[in-house]
Amino acid sequence: MKTNGNGAKLGFEEKLWMAADKLRGQMDAAEYKHVVLGLVFLKYISDSFIEKYDALKREEYADPEDQEEYLAENVFWVPQEARWSFLQAQAKSTQIGTLIDQAMDKIEKSNQRLKGVLPKNYNRPSLDQTRLGELIDLISTIGLGDAESRSQDILGRVYEYFLGRFAEKDGKLGGEFYTPQSIVKLLVEMIEPFEGRVFDPCCGSGGMFVQAVRFVRAHATGNGNSSRSVQAKVSIYGQESNHTTWKLALMNLAIRGIEGNIQYGDSFTDNKNRDLRADFIIANPPFNAEDWGFSKVKEDVRWKYGTPPQGGERKQKDGSVIKVDGGNANYAWIQHFVHHLAPHGTAGFVMANGSMSSNSSGEGEIRKNLVNADLVDCIIAMPGQLFYGTQIPVCLWFLAKSKTADAKRGYRNRQGETLFIDARKMGTLVDRTHRELSDEDIGEITRIYHAWRGETKDGDYQDKLGFSKACTIQEVAEHDYVLTPGRYTGAEEIEDDDIPFEERMTGLSSKLNQQMQQSRELDEAIGRNLEVLGYGG
Repeated sequence: MKTNGNGAKLGFEEKLWMAADKLRGQMDAAEYKHVVLGLVFLKYISDSFIEKYDALKREEYADPEDQEEYLAENVFWVPQEARWSFLQAQAKSTQIGTLIDQAMDKIEKSNQRLKGVLPKNYNRPSLDQTRLGELIDLISTIGLGDAESRSQDILGRVYEYFLGRFAEKDGKLGGEFYTPQSIVKLLVEMIEPFEGRVFDPCCGSGGMFVQAVRFVRAHATGNGNSSRSVQAKVSIYGQESNHTTWKLALMNLAIRGIEGNIQYGDSFTDNKNRDLRADFIIANPPFNAEDWGFSKVKEDVRWKYGTPPQGGERKQKDGSVIKVDGGNANYAWIQHFVHHLAPHGTAGFVMANGSMSSNSSGEGEIRKNLVNADLVDCIIAMPGQLFYGTQIPVCLWFLAKSKTADAKRGYRNRQGETLFIDARKMGTLVDRTHRELSDEDIGEITRIYHAWRGETKDGDYQDKLGFSKACTIQEVAEHDYVLTPGRYTGAEEIEDDDIPFEERMTGLSSKLNQQMQQSRELDEAIGRNLEVLGYGG
């Protein structure tokens, strides 16, 4: 049986994907994703409902058709025409798409938490009804919502596996909204969100929240901790600007019984969590975005450490339009995270490599101000090929609003220090274009960080040549506030892979022409010397 980089066995998930992908036909992966995941969600809640329904039938005075019986157990109520058995019986019908849409509508009306969330366009002309019926038959072979399946997190495995595979199909855009599980796990293990408010202002499909709750469950005392007991420890807050992805996040949390305040809207121009100060921020923002709404928020209170570079286009006097140089949202996101941190809050997020060294459009000055404010706790250089659909290597930033000693969390006083970790050589290629971090990789990185923070369970911290180095603000200042770990750990300098292809090629061509000119000049000089020595023609 195949195993991925995090040790999860892939069996039926892969078979389900291969079969479902064959049914996709000419439909775009971004569209088909919602078709499949909507049905997977429907099968899950129907399985959970039927299990409770059968249990109530065995009770002498219970009414299995009493909706209140299910709400009390945090089980979604599924009307008769929306139950999977009913739909499966109609799978060969030419009206199956209409029946599914009606089922989704009935479920939403019966469960306020799902209102406006479920997909309801299965009767569209572009969706072959025969193939849709075949997909229903295929999903019918997998138990998703019964107790045994829930104990093995069958649905979670299918959901995460499908999201990852759809990200591959979607290409670059899909890779940006879906964060590979190994990166999510590393972020969560680093910041350790044991208790408090967890915030992701660009939450995508909600993977950060799922992993955060999974972390709390894994470290909770005793076994059998319910979702509600975990939810008592952490409060979930999020925002997502893509409407269909926002729905996906709500479904992703709902299938795991995770309650959260997930808002729809753009975090920069329509900040729905304006007054929130989070204990933990975990995010993978759409970095390098050029047109991020600067004109609407250019005087915003969030830009305490410097105004982020404006992106987009600018109209000239002659009517022509030019692209504004250097504009991207990287330092808007970073300052957005800082703004929303509680006094002792910690943030961990993915960022483009250019954020560590760029000096364009004032970014260097903002980075300098962040370092001098003693906010930068740790920077990790990551290997390439971690994301689906893009080869751009990334780094991880970790910010701490306070670095003073914290007895409750077991942190030492690390004021004026920043830890640099170079993890570029870590990870294993799982196919020709995709790399994953193993649990061992994640464990080594987190142990170094936790030991540096002073957590005794991880031993004493020591610098490791080529891998980790603890530096003072003064040392960072001596390097002009560039944060690439290779500068400090003694490893090879990291190449700036965020330089646009055209610009990089122009530079290489210029360098090549320069070398060719030097070669010609050298040949001419040698020729002249040979003539002087009497060897000339």
